Amino acid sequence: MQTRARGGAGTNQEAVRRHNLGTLLGQVHLRGRVSRADLTTHMGLNRSTIAGLVTELESLGLAEQVRSAAVRNGAGRPSPDVVPTPDGAHVLAVDVRVDGLAVARVGLGGTVLARATGPIPASRDPHAVADAIHAMLRLVVRDAAPSSALVGVGMAVPGVVRRSDGMVRLAPNLGWVDVPFSAILSERLGRIAPVEVGNDADLGALSEHLRGAGVDVADLVYLSGEVGVGAGVIVGGHRLVGAGGYAGEIGHLSLDPQGRECHCGNRGCWETQVGAHAIAEAIGCPADRVASLDEVLDALTSADEDLREVGRLLGRGLANVVNLLNPQVIVLGGFLRSLYPLVGEEVDRTLHDAALVAPQELVRVALPGLGPDAVLLGAAETAFGRLLADPVSCLGQAQLDVESALVVA
Repeated sequence: MQTRARGGAGTNQEAVRRHNLGTLLGQVHLRGRVSRADLTTHMGLNRSTIAGLVTELESLGLAEQVRSAAVRNGAGRPSPDVVPTPDGAHVLAVDVRVDGLAVARVGLGGTVLARATGPIPASRDPHAVADAIHAMLRLVVRDAAPSSALVGVGMAVPGVVRRSDGMVRLAPNLGWVDVPFSAILSERLGRIAPVEVGNDADLGALSEHLRGAGVDVADLVYLSGEVGVGAGVIVGGHRLVGAGGYAGEIGHLSLDPQGRECHCGNRGCWETQVGAHAIAEAIGCPADRVASLDEVLDALTSADEDLREVGRLLGRGLANVVNLLNPQVIVLGGFLRSLYPLVGEEVDRTLHDAALVAPQELVRVALPGLGPDAVLLGAAETAFGRLLADPVSCLGQAQLDVESALVVA
């Protein structure tokens, strides 16, 4: 495997420098363009230290200095801005959905450099899914410069994922139980980079918190509405993951014990009332078009009574979310993003009537600021984690010439 030269271990002082380097890179990654003066203020370091760190990021091929975009006031030149190098380092992001696959090559700054979508194998066999992902990733790396470093692979799955090792404990709508998909995909890709697997709603919450509708919001819930329904939760600015990483399976709250059977084995789960199949039934969408349900919804100009009832059921469930978690913002992702404009009045009225007054007064319902890319970009963020923690060490192990590496894998 072709990699960059590995950096040495270093002293305690060296560890502090690497920490500062990662922190600075994190600011550039998150903000996209930031002045050296702002970095000095934000990090509490002197100007010469910031200048040295920026120079090191330039030497690593991760950042560039450009002319300041600020309007000049008074004498002297404004400090230069720092921006991510367009193709210095990248990650591969994967969104595994019940009805399809989406992959992307994502650069620093959250920039999507290339993307591809395709069907999921009908069998949904984990090894067949891994083969399909491999084929799609080869498409998105075709234009990657051989010198661009692959620093990680991030993947979103609609299921219960064990945080420690990426084991998919349960993905009922895929038919997966205790599937070591992180290991399966890593093996299929030839172990060219670490593979991080997370729940789709958790990753949607992460990206919306960092870059979308939840920027500067400390308490947020991202609701992923696909075939199933899950929630990603940010509390006090931190992800709520639970003891094993399983928090947020809100679609399996049993709201009607006599209701429809859910793929999880229980009856009356919330996702049987507001998930993709319930929405499709309400509008008469054929089963073979559920994968494009968002397009069907987007073409509607009004909602009939059946669809309005889905809106009321969505509002009732959101009231439980509000009472339990007291969020500032609830972001509706997946197919719910296309549903809400049609039944927003029903959702809002039921939420208002069913939630406790105090938390209800503080919450607003929003659509994803990142649109349909929220989950995919959340997967990318997890893959960038190692680079942002220690750029020197991560680049020392990064895969170069990714296109050739995936051909061999």
